[in-house]
Amino acid sequence: MRRAGLKSALVAFAALSALAACDPAGVKVSPVPSARPEQPPPPPPTRSQTSRELEAYYARIQQSLLTQGLLRRDGGGPDTPFNQRQLVDNFVRIALYEEFSSVGGRLVARQTESRLHRWEHPVRIRIRFGDTIPKAQQAKDRANIVSYAARLARVTGHPISIAGSAVNMHVFIVNEDERRVIGPQLRQIVPGLDQSAVDAVQNMARSTFCLAFARDAANNGAYTEAVVVIRGEHPDLLRLSCIHEEIAQALGVSNDSPSARPSIFNDDEEFGLLTTHDEMLLRMLYDSRMRPGMTVSEARPVAETIAAELLGGES
Repeated sequence: MRRAGLKSALVAFAALSALAACDPAGVKVSPVPSARPEQPPPPPPTRSQTSRELEAYYARIQQSLLTQGLLRRDGGGPDTPFNQRQLVDNFVRIALYEEFSSVGGRLVARQTESRLHRWEHPVRIRIRFGDTIPKAQQAKDRANIVSYAARLARVTGHPISIAGSAVNMHVFIVNEDERRVIGPQLRQIVPGLDQSAVDAVQNMARSTFCLAFARDAANNGAYTEAVVVIRGEHPDLLRLSCIHEEIAQALGVSNDSPSARPSIFNDDEEFGLLTTHDEMLLRMLYDSRMRPGMTVSEARPVAETIAAELLGGES
């Protein structure tokens, strides 16, 4: 930097002298513009060894899951039947219970009965990539999120789209070093964000593949902002699986249930992508007969009616 600054100063000083120069005949001459020195391009961002080790680790995880027949992409089939009662029970557990609770300023995994949450205003998504995410990966992820947002809009009947302004859902795809210093950016886009949420993002354990949190500003069940954070180190399918689960959870199906099948809202990783069962959960959540803030006792009979319609009365 010091060397480049000195060179610039010398160029400026020479130009100033030339402006006052005259030729021998006393005729003023215009100075020849001095060429500005070309600045070298900034070095490309680099990833830490920790990030590269995580990339190898998650590649092994994905391969292990695939070897076991997990991360299915078929949406469910004859081997995964479910009936009306199961669909209702899964809806109540996934849409009306919280997966995490704040205890002593920390988010801890604890199932807690809650109220129905969903968006009342259009969901406008912005995709934010870390500087170390390769351009080819960015293009692939962006195309996947655009396609998935359109699918979710069709399923829910709610406006969901990629946007450049008035954004209320922020999807971050970042590598390890970017995620560990993301706190100031999160606080900027979500003023008043709880410190426990920031800590959960910056201190994600290796066993946490991705996460999402949403804000109910008026405490009435209507989401107004959401943040999704996905590890850039994931291989393609594991990353796409995170995109499917976390964006859907940020719409209001925020919990997991070990009995939900076929479903991505089940930590057994059997299914990697949104299933037909999960689409039904989202249809139920955004049905006009549901209301933000409903309790379990209020929402269950409505869910039973909608589930009967979706399944044709199968019990």
